Order: sequence, then C-alpha cells, then structure tokens
Amino acid sequence: MTRRELLDIIEKGEGLHVEFKRHFSDYEKIAKELIAFANTKGGVLLIGIDDDKKIVGVQSEKEETELIRETAERYCEPAINFSVEYFPLENKEVVVVTIPESDRKPHRLQDYQVELNPNSAHVYIRVNDKSVLASKEMIKILQASSRKMKLKNYEIGKNEKIVFEYLEAHETITVKELKKAANISPRRASRTLIKLVRANILLIHTKDNGEDYFTYAG
Repeated sequence: MTRRELLDIIEKGEGLHVEFKRHFSDYEKIAKELIAFANTKGGVLLIGIDDDKKIVGVQSEKEETELIRETAERYCEPAINFSVEYFPLENKEVVVVTIPESDRKPHRLQDYQVELNPNSAHVYIRVNDKSVLASKEMIKILQASSRKMKLKNYEIGKNEKIVFEYLEAHETITVKELKKAANISPRRASRTLIKLVRANILLIHTKDNGEDYFTYAG
C-alpha cells in the first residue's frame, strides 16, 4: 500500500473492507474485526485513526503489532493470517493491518472446542461497515464453501417449491417465514434454505442487526 492509497482509504471512511481503531482496545474486540474480515472478503484495520477520520497515531508500532499477532494466534480459531505496515501521517504513526479473505472459513472466537458448534460459536462476518455475529445458516454455508462440499442427489421437493412460490410473491424469505408457510420445523426450514444456497439457486444476505434473509441468485 502506498501513502496516497492509505490517505484515500481514510478519506472514504469505514466500510465493508475498512475499520478504524483509535488504539488497540481489547483482544476480543480486535479478534471480532479480524474474524469478520477473514470470513468475508478481507479488509484493512487502521490503528491510530478515529471514527471521524482524525489521525491520532499510536504510541508504539511494535507494541500494537505484538498485540495484533497475539490476538490473531490466541483469540481466533483457526489462527488468522495478516500483514502489517507502518505509515507516518501528520507526524504520527499509523498501523495498517491487512487481513486477506481466508480459505479456512469459518473463523470464530477461540472457545477451546475441538469442533465448531454452530449453536454456540461466535463467528463474525462483515456487513457494510459493521462486524456482526453470523447466523447458524451463514456458518453452515461458510463451512460448506470452505470444504467445497458438494450436494449429492439433491432434488427439488415440496418445501423448495413453497420457497419459490413465496419468493414470487414477496421477493425475500427468512427461516421463520418458510417455517410458517410450509408448516415445518425451524430446523427443516433452515436446512431447506441452506441447500438452496449451496445449489446456487438462492443467495443469503445479512442485515446490520445480524438477521438473515434469502433471495434468488442472479
């Protein structure tokens, strides 16, 4: 990254791929941001920049880097890859942490469990300029995508047809709406929508509040 590119990023403000931090706050808060970027499309964490774009700088670049390294290795599961650059701006030092999109999704806050439990794991994704908790459905879709799991002998059944009819009338559908429309359990409704996403028939979207909804792909 060049100095000019960094200034352009700061000027545009926070977004899907950019988060500002005045300073390193605590391990879990920073881990949440690293995880969200790694689970989505990657991004940059700028330390030494206030929410209003003011350049405040950091006291010690090495100390900030060590805290980031410790966070990525000890508080994220699996550990997250990142790179660090330092830039002097207005006689202050800014730390730029770049997190690439991961091929080991989903990452979660370290819970010391052998296997990821979608019902209790704290998995984060990036939505607009926020890092939000992922739903069970999103976690399972991330797992399937990362493992390149293919659907076997998948057939369109009664519940899938109800999804299509609902989308024709409303354009979007949620797990709760499918549960009610098809008179099935939340678990079956969830599985139906997940399979349709994996079949590239539907897309999953997450709102700023963490709620999911589904639409036709394309």
